[in-house]
Amino acid sequence: MSLAEPAIESATAPEPAAAAATDAPAPAAPLKIRVARPQDDAAAVAAIYAPYVEQTAITFEYVAPDAAEMARRMAATLKRYPYLVAENAQGRIRGYAYASAFKSRAAYDWSVETSIYVEQGYHGHGLGRQLQETLEGLLAVQGVRNVNACIAFPPTADDPYLTDGSIRFHLRLGFQPVGTFHDCASKFGRWYHMAWMEKHIGPHQPGEPKPLVPFAQLNMG
Repeated sequence: MSLAEPAIESATAPEPAAAAATDAPAPAAPLKIRVARPQDDAAAVAAIYAPYVEQTAITFEYVAPDAAEMARRMAATLKRYPYLVAENAQGRIRGYAYASAFKSRAAYDWSVETSIYVEQGYHGHGLGRQLQETLEGLLAVQGVRNVNACIAFPPTADDPYLTDGSIRFHLRLGFQPVGTFHDCASKFGRWYHMAWMEKHIGPHQPGEPKPLVPFAQLNMG
């Protein structure tokens, strides 16, 4: 399947249904992970991202981008890297993930930074893991060797805008901490740390690696 087409049929994650009054487990409905379509998906992606900007220190943006700006960002990303969304059977987007350049210089081409956002109130159902694993699979096909995560975390455990949940999530996915910048960002009148974490998804052999295949040119057969 050419990745110009939007579906990645093999990637699904369970969607929880509302529990009955007896709290009995409800059957799960599948979520489909597919390549984002900027013009179609930007409004939903912007709506998921906005509360993170306005109510948390998970992202250090101060102003949430509107749908037009989000569409521009998504289209720019897709020229070189994957941008994925997870949607339910009704077409509602519940989360998204994408990769971006780690550094702009050529020697860093085989390293990326990854980002994942799940709709608030929808955490704890495995969607973040499914998005990250699907993203890593595509990046490996491109020739990426290292995935990195730049994660905000609070100086104190009682911070009202941020927890260490993202760090714990990445540890469960096999990331390792490599460094911390202390009190490097200010939001909501508070100073926040920034942790760097990394995960190797490809071999590091001697010699010149093959050039990275831009995502827009990738063909999955």
